[in-house]
Amino acid sequence: MTRDEKEQVVAELRELLVNAPSVVLASTEGMPVNTVNELRSALRAKGASFAVVKNTLAKRAIAGSPVEALASQFTGTTAVAVHPEEPSTAAKVLIEFKKKNDKLTIKGGFDGSDVLDEAGVEYLSNLPGKDELRAKVIGLLTAVPTKLVRVLVAAPQNMIGVLNARRDQLEG
Repeated sequence: MTRDEKEQVVAELRELLVNAPSVVLASTEGMPVNTVNELRSALRAKGASFAVVKNTLAKRAIAGSPVEALASQFTGTTAVAVHPEEPSTAAKVLIEFKKKNDKLTIKGGFDGSDVLDEAGVEYLSNLPGKDELRAKVIGLLTAVPTKLVRVLVAAPQNMIGVLNARRDQLEG
């Protein structure tokens, strides 16, 4: 790899890692190529990217950025998984894949402010995604008017019930 190619790889890695809402590092050492390709496909289907990186280039790419706290985790075979918008997507896919394939090792991650260990990445994977949060907000927005209508309708219904009971009492 020429110096220009290395500089281009470092620039691309820097843009990817620094701008991502979260970064998950994993090791695919000992995994067959077909299995790694399955993992790549699963991540790609969710809009995330996955690439095995050269540690020295990755360390150069994150130097001087908040993600630099991950530098110590760039040892051995290192793969980087990121989603450009949702912090939990890459973590969800990797944790699910790890349940089926024990050769995948989660090294750690970064959530925008803190370095995560494997347990932290698992916690990150349990956070709701953008669509789940939107559904919750819409549910909250529609719940208030629905409850208000129920309260407004309940008073006349109760009054009619009282009047009907009084009528039955007078007739009986």
